[in-house]
Amino acid sequence: MRRGIAATALVAALGVTLAACGSDSGSDGGSKSSGELSGTVTWWDTSTVGSEDKVFKKLAEGFTKKHPKVTVKYVNVPFGEAQNKFKNAAQSGSGAPDVIRSEVAWTPEFADLGYLAPLDKTTALKGSEDFLKQAAASTQYKGKTYAVPQVIDSMGIFYNKKIFKEAGVQVPKTIDELKTVSAKIKQKTGNPGLYLRGDDAYWFLSFLYGEGGDLVDAEKKTITVDSPAGVKGFKVVKDLVDSGAAKTDATDGWNNMQTAFKDGKVAMMINGPWAVSDTYAGKEFADKANLGIAPVPAGSAGQGAPQGGHNLAVYAGSKNLDASYAFTEYMTSVETQTAVAKELSLLPTRESVYIKPDVATNEMITFFKPVVDKAVERPWIPETGSLFAPLVTEYTKVLTGQTTPEAGAKASGDAYRKLLKDWK
Repeated sequence: MRRGIAATALVAALGVTLAACGSDSGSDGGSKSSGELSGTVTWWDTSTVGSEDKVFKKLAEGFTKKHPKVTVKYVNVPFGEAQNKFKNAAQSGSGAPDVIRSEVAWTPEFADLGYLAPLDKTTALKGSEDFLKQAAASTQYKGKTYAVPQVIDSMGIFYNKKIFKEAGVQVPKTIDELKTVSAKIKQKTGNPGLYLRGDDAYWFLSFLYGEGGDLVDAEKKTITVDSPAGVKGFKVVKDLVDSGAAKTDATDGWNNMQTAFKDGKVAMMINGPWAVSDTYAGKEFADKANLGIAPVPAGSAGQGAPQGGHNLAVYAGSKNLDASYAFTEYMTSVETQTAVAKELSLLPTRESVYIKPDVATNEMITFFKPVVDKAVERPWIPETGSLFAPLVTEYTKVLTGQTTPEAGAKASGDAYRKLLKDWK
């Protein structure tokens, strides 16, 4: 369920009440009165099934080696369902996990609703001075810390080196070059050059930023998605599809995109570090050296890609806060982040992890780190996560010819002004 500010305030009050009264998080109450943690910690992991989840599950189970009286209940919740599922469980006071893997934009929303426990002065933030500044930014809300950064990411263009060599093309650095390269690839292979995911507006952000646009200006409380730059961003993606440079879809975009790229049906896709492990499983990348990654082609205003990532947050109604704090610290520690980087090529949020041998020599991390350093931060406001629902509707309609770029931008802006009261 998507809520406006008025509804958000009401639910926040309910959330505070629930947290104060305590609720059923599905965990056995633990105690460290004897100096030893015990009980159950339920963790909702939102990582990709079939690749990332196996690694995170194994690491989570390793927590019990350090704390043998604590049972970790691992639950993989589909990413697309987790945000609303957590809000519904927290609001009802039943079924919420002790710890959730929260997309960075969800954290301020959950905190505003009163569903997260403040972590300042808890063991969860051990060694917090080591976190990347931009990664820590998404964990803050109204002067308090409500999460711990687990991984940070941005986006690049993945390309099939073998197809590029056969077509005699170089990696495109601009949108115009992207169209030219795609045309040559289609002429050579019969397939489109780029698969542009059309059912998730997060994939639109690189093009929006590339034209100098943004969703909102939080500092000025101004809606900007329907500015001239925003309209231009919509025009760019529409032109990529209309020109034949890219193919798109309105449903099941992730699976369609990954399958097409892994099977060599397209030469390029836009994606992030989270897709590397799954991509390597494709027949085209049995030789991992065939996967190339480069910055997203620049628009008229330059190259832009969104800052993303995930945090670990503790449910305010947890019956086992001490063990939950300890689990959160363990899953974001130098040791665990090093293992995640080695196994999955996901970018650490701790500075000190980047100098570890297995991380410093990881080609994917070496590429993405400079991209992350220059990535565009989304506004860390409670409504950030909710901005994508109206945007994806219009984005998909524009790509599939159901509306114009101008009308799509205007409809998105109108929806934002209903969501963000008193914003211009």
